Amino acid sequence: MQQSNASGAAAGRVLVVDDDPTVAEIVAGYLDRAGYLVDRADDGPTALTRAAAHWPDLVVLDLMLPGMDGLEVCRRMRDQGPVPVIMLTARGDEDDRILGLEVGADDYVTKPFSPRELVLRVESVLRRTRPATGTRLLSSAGLAVDPGARRATKDGTELALTLREFDLLAFFLRNPGQAYAREDLMREVWGWDFGDLSTVTVHVRRLRGKVEDDPARPRLIQTVWGVGYRFEPEGE
Repeated sequence: MQQSNASGAAAGRVLVVDDDPTVAEIVAGYLDRAGYLVDRADDGPTALTRAAAHWPDLVVLDLMLPGMDGLEVCRRMRDQGPVPVIMLTARGDEDDRILGLEVGADDYVTKPFSPRELVLRVESVLRRTRPATGTRLLSSAGLAVDPGARRATKDGTELALTLREFDLLAFFLRNPGQAYAREDLMREVWGWDFGDLSTVTVHVRRLRGKVEDDPARPRLIQTVWGVGYRFEPEGE
């Protein structure tokens, strides 16, 4: 089933993947009224087919799907190309939420949730995917970030970063030598004054795996015990 915004003036294309028809209809309705083109799918294979036919700007993806779960759908979509993903998870399933972040979800919302909050999350994520204008190139310790092109490299080799990993790396490069609490990073990078701080922890771990020579002994993104994290360009 597919829905489209009748006005034709779309803020972006969103693929909603949920096997609960009531949840899917409510989410699609709110997104449609917010100006988005909305595609819908109720299982993993259909979601992959819809995405291949019309690549979405963002995916709202239920974690618990029949057959192929949301984690596998996320992995397969990411194999095809970069796309922001907001996971829908059941309240209390912390391990599942962390798994979703580990496979590259950019954000998650726990059920039951406010549809208006979900629309705000979608707007927040998509706002950060738009190319920045008038921003300078950032470089340090062999890392280079082009905010306008949304491109990052390490020693000249392009890095495959998710939306939030890119923003986190750019923030660290802009603010070297400064210690930030996870609450600060949640506010500055995610744009939220509240949220599960394990989201920050998981993204720092994933980012270290891509920019550190030895992620088990991080030299660039250092842990400041009792505070949070600090980017040290010289690895001191």
